[in-house]
Amino acid sequence: MSEKSEIAIRADGLVKRFGAFTAVDGVSFDVERGTLFSLLGVNGAGKTTTIRLLTGLLRPDGGHAEICGYPAGSTDAARLIGLSPQETSTAGNLTVRENLIMTAKIYGFHDAAARADNIIGRLGMGEFAGRKSKHLSGGLRRRLSIGMGIVTEPKVLFLDEPTLGLDVIARRELWTFLEELKKSVTVVLTTHYMEEAEALSDKIAVMANGAVKASGTLAELRTVSGSAAGERLENVFLRLAEGGERR
Repeated sequence: MSEKSEIAIRADGLVKRFGAFTAVDGVSFDVERGTLFSLLGVNGAGKTTTIRLLTGLLRPDGGHAEICGYPAGSTDAARLIGLSPQETSTAGNLTVRENLIMTAKIYGFHDAAARADNIIGRLGMGEFAGRKSKHLSGGLRRRLSIGMGIVTEPKVLFLDEPTLGLDVIARRELWTFLEELKKSVTVVLTTHYMEEAEALSDKIAVMANGAVKASGTLAELRTVSGSAAGERLENVFLRLAEGGERR
């Protein structure tokens, strides 16, 4: 299926309530095709709920979202997205190759084995292809989880805290893989690691209390927050997340 729009993701006034609590409060942003977009915020800011709205796992109480021009949650949109959730979702008793084949088959692909072998090569996991995922290191399990998200060749990939709990070396290795990955797929990343977002992102949105405080390039966020040119993202983020008007 081809994309209908040059905008990979459009969120327009998304609202999600859980009883009296508003988890997502009028969230709007666009993500252009072929970019890596980071969604930043402290715990409870609404990032994961926003991802679930965009991927169709939740229905909004207000607003609208599109994936490559198709309504979020529709069958057409679902065929264009991949997801690597915060909780690494690999089957522990299956090998790396079996996890990938299983995922491809669930989506109805008849060339599941060939797709699995292709992803193993892209992941650089050839020597681990026959190893059960429960025996992999944390970094390799995260890499496999991402592989399961891209084995269907999605146009948009959502990565929810992909490097959470990884050591410095494993995190840097995953950064290298993500740099290569974003050449072929639009990536939406949530992370608490400011240096990660600064190193990888083309554009960034900062969320607080369920709303987007600012969205744009790091240079644009510096301007909005009143930060100095060249100031690190962590300081910019703190200014935006701790105060100021929604933008």
